[in-house]
Amino acid sequence: MIYHLFTYLQDMDFPGAGLFSFISFRAALSVLTSLLVSLVFGKTLIQKLRNLQVGESVRDLGLEGQKEKEGTPTMGGLIIIAAILIPTLLFANLSNNYIQIMLVTTVGLGLIGFLDDYIKVFKKNKAGLAGKFKIVGQIGVGIIVAVMLFFNDNVTIKEKVENKVLAGFVEKIGGDLVEVTPAKDSNATYSWVEHHSTKTTLPFVKNNEFNYQWFLGWMDNDGRAKWAWLIFIPAVIVIVTAVSNGANMTDGIDGLATGTSAIVGLTLAIFAYVSGNIIFSDYLNVMFIPNSGELVIFISAFVGACIGFLWYNAYPAQVFMGDTGSLTIGGIIAVFAIAIRKELLIPILCGIFLAENLSVMIQVAYFKYTKKKYGEGRRVFLMAPLHHHYQKKGMHESKIVSRFWIVGIFLAILTIVTLKLR
Repeated sequence: MIYHLFTYLQDMDFPGAGLFSFISFRAALSVLTSLLVSLVFGKTLIQKLRNLQVGESVRDLGLEGQKEKEGTPTMGGLIIIAAILIPTLLFANLSNNYIQIMLVTTVGLGLIGFLDDYIKVFKKNKAGLAGKFKIVGQIGVGIIVAVMLFFNDNVTIKEKVENKVLAGFVEKIGGDLVEVTPAKDSNATYSWVEHHSTKTTLPFVKNNEFNYQWFLGWMDNDGRAKWAWLIFIPAVIVIVTAVSNGANMTDGIDGLATGTSAIVGLTLAIFAYVSGNIIFSDYLNVMFIPNSGELVIFISAFVGACIGFLWYNAYPAQVFMGDTGSLTIGGIIAVFAIAIRKELLIPILCGIFLAENLSVMIQVAYFKYTKKKYGEGRRVFLMAPLHHHYQKKGMHESKIVSRFWIVGIFLAILTIVTLKLR
């Protein structure tokens, strides 16, 4: 809102209004505002939750320090959501398609998580929202996001094409059919071509781009472009569901999911800035995505919200984020990565989430297999998700969180290195 006000003032030649045209300036304001909202709103909300006796009901898992967590206020994810939405609404360009997609994701998954927590706390149903309904909600958000990305003609990429063609010539670029217009400078060796595409980044490969249309190879060019949504939409649904559930699994001990998400968010901010800047993207040979630089404002608010929430969520936690927060931050990470076409980097960048998810899947699958074969269920881990395995081994949760953060930083650096490691 303030962004649009200052854009108007800039048109009126108001002194200093031009500052708001710089993404870096608005990103800094976004982080600071997010931190401020987290600290101020967080304190008020925690007290309100205590007054309402909205406390966490902890299932006895035989873990050290678990009983002390009983009654700790939950639904703290509302702090994170508020700290993301307020700076975004103030400082981002709300007419930007990517910002609109991220707002839909935040609100949509936040509502699903809130409903789950509400049933647990106020309806006294420890199971919360039935798993099938939670999945339906995640699929619904995934479909909405995929449709907004695929069928919007303003969601484009720009690529270099050799300047050897005449105006109006149609050339195939990596599976996409585009109209190439030569550069105005007749001596230029290439032109920038903007077009709608289902391409994404493929890490560790020299020509690091993958087109979802590849799965429809038996069709002609027009057919692949028209029906690529049959591949793209299910892919988005799987990614959104997997990452949001991964964040949910990771939210098991104080500060783990929040700190890990902040590390991931900071990495995504770097990718968004590079992808939205034609100079940096050209130098690093990264896919240039017009207008995606505005996402830096949103992800700055996200990082600020996670760090601000840590003020209250670090051990010993004064508040838990609940599904309101965990489903939301996981979904935000997934959709953001898809929007800047870095979703195939998620297994590396979100390696902590992946490990937590896999540990549960392996534990359940092996238990069922051994129970069927030997008549008694056996386990791979002492307890799943993975962080509980280390708790069972006697490691203090603060040390577990610190070490998981270190691994998360390592994975973030490895993800950034993929810009050049091909």
